[in-house]
Parts: sequence; structure tokens; C-alpha cells
Amino acid sequence: MDISASTAFVTGANRGLGRHFAEQLLARGATVYAGARNPDSIDLAGAIPIAIDVTDPASVEAAARASSGVNLVINNAGSATGASLLTGDLADLRLEMDTHYFGSLAVTRAFAPQLAANGGGSILNVLSVLSWITFPNVGGYSAAKAAAWSMTNELRIELAGQGTTVSALHVGYMDTDMARHVEAEKNDPAVVAKLALDAVAAGELEILADDLSRQVQAGLAGGVAALYPQAA
Repeated sequence: MDISASTAFVTGANRGLGRHFAEQLLARGATVYAGARNPDSIDLAGAIPIAIDVTDPASVEAAARASSGVNLVINNAGSATGASLLTGDLADLRLEMDTHYFGSLAVTRAFAPQLAANGGGSILNVLSVLSWITFPNVGGYSAAKAAAWSMTNELRIELAGQGTTVSALHVGYMDTDMARHVEAEKNDPAVVAKLALDAVAAGELEILADDLSRQVQAGLAGGVAALYPQAA
């Protein structure tokens, strides 16, 4: 798609990767609706702030009604509670699923008619390498991202008829507030945003932003024994 002629709606656009998406879209000439729970937190000149809480269906519907001409949706809003599946608070586990799975699905459902009316357009779901592999301290997050990956695959089929391309971005840790507590190599979110937007423009469906994501994807063919030798 032609990013420079697009009208984009970005969730979680007030910080981290979402802010980089919004900033780079503006730099490429796109019209940008910058979604955040608090629209006053949007500080990008030229962006159109829109209030949206992806865990609240009424808020999502209101955001869709408040925008027009959208032909690119970036489902970027996220949460990271660090909840374990066995010992974590169920409320935290529900938040992960409400944000990453139900939230992205609600946004997609709300904007699908608008995308269809504007030629089909594209959706980019920000997933993670943790869509494919998991660990105890990210169990809730990982399960939600895995569900979002499955959702992404199915929506590709359902939305193909209206000409909408659905892409998934897989990436490891990024140098953002969400991962500030993590002691590990981190990707530059500005680089990830550029790579992802270039891939969306080229019509790529599965976007792997780093070597870690490529290695884990390759490891899927080895099954449980390859990914989780401690459990085999």
C-alpha cells in the first residue's frame, strides 16, 4: 500500500513503539489518528488525538465513529503484567487477554467496514516472539499473544474478500517503558517501526523484526522437544 497516501489509526500511540509508528507515518505523509486512553498524552504535531481504551468495546466503537477515511489500522496497544499462569492474579491474566486478543479483535471489527469502504487497506497486529515461545514469568502475556497470532491468521482469511491485508509483527524485547525492567538485548523501537511500515507497504504478511524471532520461528518445526527441552 502507499503509506504516504494512507489514513492510519494507531492504538497505544502515546508512547513506545506506537509513538514511533505515529511519528514515522506522519513523516511519510500519512494522516494519523493517534489513539490512547488519555488523548491529552499525545504530543505529536499533526496527529489527531482520539480517546480509545481497547478493553472497552464502547470506547472502541466511539473511536471508529470519530475517525474517517481509515485504510490502515495498527493494533499496537499492549499490557505486560508479568503474571504467571499458575500463580498470577486472574485479573492480570484477563487484562492480558482483553488487551492483546479481545482488544485487537474489537478494533478490527469496528474498523473493518471503514477499511472496506476505503478500498480494503491493511491491518498490522503487533505481536511478539512470545507468540511462539513462552516462559513462566510471561505466561499470561505469551498466551494472549499466541491467541492474537491465531486470530491474525483467521482474520486474513475472513478479510481477504474485502481486499484487506492483515500482517503480524513478531519482535523480541524493545527499548521501551514496557521492557525497562528487562536485562537483555533490546531492539530500537524506531528501527522496528520503520521495518514494519516498509513491510506493510510491500504487502508482507508475517514480519520478523529480529534474529531472535527468526530463530524461534525456525525452531517451531522441531516441536516441543526443540523449544522446551526441559519438558521433553
